[in-house]
Amino acid sequence: MTVQGQRPLIGMCLARAGSGMVFMTVAATMTTLQGAWGISAAQGGAIISAFNLGYALSLVWLSSLADRVGARGVFLASITASALLAVAFALTARDYLTALVGYCLLGVALGGTYTTGLMILSELYPVARRGRVMGAYIASTSLGYALSLVVSGLALAVGGYALAFGLTALGPVLGAAAAWAVLWRPLPAAPAREPAQGMVREVLANKKAMLLIGGYTLHNWELLGMWAWSPAFIVACLAAGGAVEAASRGSLLAGLFHLTGLVASFTAGHLSDLLGRAKIMVITAAAGAAVSLAFGWTLLLPFGLVLTLGMAYAFLALSDSPVLSAALSEAVHPRRLGAAFGLRSMLGFGAGALAPLAFGAILDAAGQGVTGWGLAFGMLGLGGLGAMTCALSYNKASKG
Repeated sequence: MTVQGQRPLIGMCLARAGSGMVFMTVAATMTTLQGAWGISAAQGGAIISAFNLGYALSLVWLSSLADRVGARGVFLASITASALLAVAFALTARDYLTALVGYCLLGVALGGTYTTGLMILSELYPVARRGRVMGAYIASTSLGYALSLVVSGLALAVGGYALAFGLTALGPVLGAAAAWAVLWRPLPAAPAREPAQGMVREVLANKKAMLLIGGYTLHNWELLGMWAWSPAFIVACLAAGGAVEAASRGSLLAGLFHLTGLVASFTAGHLSDLLGRAKIMVITAAAGAAVSLAFGWTLLLPFGLVLTLGMAYAFLALSDSPVLSAALSEAVHPRRLGAAFGLRSMLGFGAGALAPLAFGAILDAAGQGVTGWGLAFGMLGLGGLGAMTCALSYNKASKG
């Protein structure tokens, strides 16, 4: 990859990191919002679920649209809308209803920036480097999430949730500027697009693609649930230990999880280029599921142990993301890539939309003690076990 060839990747990664700064805003401020707005854990989870649901639904339509009109235009329109809606959310979200609606709309706009970004990168970079390229793109997402938590944690201590909303909204604005800086010129000509009819049917008939999509769906159940509730869990651990300013400190420390995820994306993507996609997917899914099943039961253990285990959890839970993306880009025809990513996103983010709500419902039912947190994280671990099963089946299908 030449220096000139790296320029689009750098710009896309900056855009992804900037837009990622609003993904964790509600999760970072969850404990504060529950007190300020008088909402339950299930209602707090519902705000995040609404965001994920809007994200999933727009991904389906916009990925299909990108197959027909090109990924660049869809990406730029979506990231520009995201910047505007992020500012609107920061200015208007002051209770449960306005946050629910505003965050959902923001998710709808951001849905056009993920698979279209992957499509752009798959057009620009060869298969031999695709694991690393997509690993870098997904790693930039982790950087954005980490910044979201760190900025929110600092803002909570100074100006409360409103300041956290305002500062994190600057991320999509800067991200949109970075995207336009590298994509204002048309991309090199992509393969001719065909009519959408039959695209999804073709993907459904592709066994390897469907195993990868199934694995991604179950992976997202675990990952998005963990992302939504791990900041609140860290706050609960600190509060149980008598720490002062637990909400602010918890958000800052949870940011370490996403920095760990950043390393995971680079590492797993590169290793999959060297050792094979299936092997990395099986190992990371199995190990991540094991940590999920144990993590919630550590509430009252020494905080250093909890934080260390949490960082390992974040590393493992995200590791298979770039590998799943690279493998899917290789398993389907380039002209069907948008349809494949769209179907994957509908199922994956649909499952991910339900996970935070289900997690919150378990906490409301079982209480926010060791049992409640243990059962809730254990429920996420079931997704990791399912993802491991899909990876094993994919490995068998690849050899057959």
